[in-house]
Amino acid sequence: MEHVFREYRREQDREAAHRIWLEVGWIEKDQTEVADLIIEAGRAHVAEVNGAAECLVLTSPGSLRYLKEDLPFFGVTGVTTSRIARKQGLASRLTARAVAAAVADGALAGGLSMFEQGYYNQVGFGTGSYERWIGFDPARLRISVRARIPERLTGEDWEAIHAARLERLRGHGACCLYPAAITRSEFGWMKNAFGFGYYGQPDGDGKRRLSHHIVLNARELEGGPYTIQWLSYQSYEQFLELMALVRNLGDQVHLVRMNEPPGIQFQDLMEQPFKQRRISEKSKHDTRTHSSAYWQTRICDLPGCLARTQLRCADLRFNLSLSDPIADLLDEDAPWRGVGGEYVVSLGRDSGAEAGRDLSLPTLTASVNAFTRLWLGVRSATSLSVTDDLSGPRELLEELDWAFRLPTPHPDWEF
Repeated sequence: MEHVFREYRREQDREAAHRIWLEVGWIEKDQTEVADLIIEAGRAHVAEVNGAAECLVLTSPGSLRYLKEDLPFFGVTGVTTSRIARKQGLASRLTARAVAAAVADGALAGGLSMFEQGYYNQVGFGTGSYERWIGFDPARLRISVRARIPERLTGEDWEAIHAARLERLRGHGACCLYPAAITRSEFGWMKNAFGFGYYGQPDGDGKRRLSHHIVLNARELEGGPYTIQWLSYQSYEQFLELMALVRNLGDQVHLVRMNEPPGIQFQDLMEQPFKQRRISEKSKHDTRTHSSAYWQTRICDLPGCLARTQLRCADLRFNLSLSDPIADLLDEDAPWRGVGGEYVVSLGRDSGAEAGRDLSLPTLTASVNAFTRLWLGVRSATSLSVTDDLSGPRELLEELDWAFRLPTPHPDWEF
């Protein structure tokens, strides 16, 4: 059976795309307009079987913060296959083509959320850091500041909300997705979404811009639990004001869940966290904390990424023998077939990678999956040599451990 891989065509593929998402349970029948927002917020690719689209892969352009640099980035925002086209290799091959298209558009790196560990490794993605989900009683927050009365936010405010997300305080590993339709669509997925926020003073053009805000979703509006979908702030003082707003809900709401904000050890703000965990155990207001590493990233342009890498380490040079499994999923005559090859890598204040090999230098052998994890600071070289596809002389591994002493990366944006 011949499969056709091509760009999404709205008039031809819209109904098939909706059918795929209905079959996999991503949308309900009244959410097709939400699906359209996501599908058209970037690039969409389909695999056609017997004249109809049966696999859909979406990407959206954005940025990745590497220390103080913002690198051109793409997020894979959807990979879905219909019920009749499973186990045909369509999703992996179409995802590979979507990655190649994003690279052609200028992306240096990409990321995604995985449904299970291992599948996207075949496309060159390596597992990211653990993310912690915190459950807490908002009335027991240890916040000394008092919150001002905020303004209500709804899905109608999506443009201001998206602009604020792009301008938020970002740390190492933080991602942004540029199309505003991404934020607009989020309100279409949630049943009981609402937000609070603060606007700054009018600027030169007379517009008031949202400085910091919080968006929540509620399983049960009366008593909760509530889930903080995201926070956006430009300073930690603003973060504390948003947390004070959450504390103010504590008279009515007994549990709030949130992804721990980057750079914050949230337990510092919790009163008697172990006692609260014990007395709430196995209830719907359980204040437990759990973690998982659900996101993955990959380097798509090694010289481009390393040219934007500035490390506080002594100058280090080594050979890198890099493999990239995505090559097996792309046509042999494709203009981009991954980043596999032989490189001479330099690390330090000025980093870089050049094709070739220097016999006087030690050699690191790695998959792009593992090297991306090292470069981003997910795990050390020594650790990856035990658990992932990375190996080299012990002395080189120890030097790389020292070179990549980076803050723990967190995307701070689910996609």
